[in-house]
Amino acid sequence: MPEQLGNTLSGKGAVITGAGRGIGRAIALGYARAGASVCCAARTESEIEETVQEIRGEGGTAVAFRADVSEWADVQALFEFAETELGGIDIVVLNAGVNVDHGLVESGDPAAWEDTIRTNLLGAYYCARAAIPALKKRGGGKIITIGSGMGHRGFAESSAYCCSKAGLWMLTRVLAQELRQHNISVNELIPGPVQTDMDAVLHIEGEWFKSPEDVVPMALFLATQHHVGPTAQSYSLMRRDT
Repeated sequence: MPEQLGNTLSGKGAVITGAGRGIGRAIALGYARAGASVCCAARTESEIEETVQEIRGEGGTAVAFRADVSEWADVQALFEFAETELGGIDIVVLNAGVNVDHGLVESGDPAAWEDTIRTNLLGAYYCARAAIPALKKRGGGKIITIGSGMGHRGFAESSAYCCSKAGLWMLTRVLAQELRQHNISVNELIPGPVQTDMDAVLHIEGEWFKSPEDVVPMALFLATQHHVGPTAQSYSLMRRDT
């Protein structure tokens, strides 16, 4: 594996949802390069298999599990598989997300609105709920939610995405309050505009339009903090106020 990240996550087991492309793929590779054993989850099996093969090709440890985070049964199976295959779970990155509702609230598609909420918010809740017992067994751990500035300030014609990410930020804070006594920290990482399929048409003047790899250092920072460290915090890579 490349040596620039050292072995800061050696001995750790990490589950990353949405790991087949974009930010999730970059974080999976970054964690593996830092020594973690990684479980890559997503709906598209071929994509997570590619991520796993790249990690293994560099000498890392990774497994793939196809799961739709909006389905509770899928999520339960994912975390049972990950705990067994990795020997334990220490880090969970809740990255899986969609943005399929575009347009005014007045004229938008209710089904698309519901799909966005189910994946981005309910999916995150399912994953957190399934992960907590495994994290407790390890005596502590990290849950990192991938949020959005749009969940803090809103963005016209993206009501479902904004509301889902606003709910995710509140879920982050509530989980942090519930889990602090168990040495489990829960923090939000806001990437800002990233060159992914989801943000392909999003251009904000004066903003840092970054690559998925630019998000990895902050994801590593959050994963490597002490058990009694920051929690219920939002860390933003945006230039503008969120």
